[in-house]
Amino acid sequence: MEIINYFELKRTEIKDTKIHFATGEKNNREAFDEFIKGTFKEWQEKQTKKNFPRKFVLALIYLSPGEWLFGGIYRVISFEETNKKKEKIKYFTELTDKGKEFLGRLIMDFKKDFRTSYANCENYIEKCSMLEIKRKKYSIRDFPGYENLNIPFDVLKLILQMEDKGWKSALSSVQGVYLISDKKNGKLYVGSACGEQNFWQRWSDYSKSIHGNNKELKDIIKEKGKDYSENFSFSILEVYKNTTDPIEIIEREKYWKKVLLTREFGYNKN
Repeated sequence: MEIINYFELKRTEIKDTKIHFATGEKNNREAFDEFIKGTFKEWQEKQTKKNFPRKFVLALIYLSPGEWLFGGIYRVISFEETNKKKEKIKYFTELTDKGKEFLGRLIMDFKKDFRTSYANCENYIEKCSMLEIKRKKYSIRDFPGYENLNIPFDVLKLILQMEDKGWKSALSSVQGVYLISDKKNGKLYVGSACGEQNFWQRWSDYSKSIHGNNKELKDIIKEKGKDYSENFSFSILEVYKNTTDPIEIIEREKYWKKVLLTREFGYNKN
């Protein structure tokens, strides 16, 4: 199946389409964060130049090197010039029905080796290929339960920043032992959460600093850069009531570190 069939773009419409390889100024995942929050359209409409001179905009949202999420095809209605520093051009667009069933589900494989974020569709559309179609659209999911929690760090950071009530209630109400997995090198890092707001507070520390003052994570972030944290995911090994003695939880943390060491995984030594 040709990739343009997923987007439902007619051959005659390709030259009327601009591809927006959406990343961000703050970090590469800014566009994805906006998509998750449901504000991507408004975010995309704020431009510093006339970057959308065509009838349509095909949004591909950065996930990781070589992976892009289909963020929809938008019809350009009009634009206006503003006096704002970071929004010199304000576009007015509408999300079309083109490729609607794949919105937030279709992940593209495209090795972007050029700097510009805005490209003519006809030059690159055939170089994109389908990597994966997810069963459900990317979104801030409901809290899945402690035993089922396994969440990418970038999504967790967004949940923490937005202070989602369901997640905050669940993560603040119990103490326990957690696991950080590095899908890039296979290492696992164990930590414990106890005290005020428990998991919520401890994981908020990671959200702010990325490494959470974990020595090994500090070292790898220093070596690889902040974007390396895209490889981290968080899960929970054990939960305990708030009445549990923190010393007991710390002992369970030590236990899990020994378990991981005997299995020849990396673990944190803090």
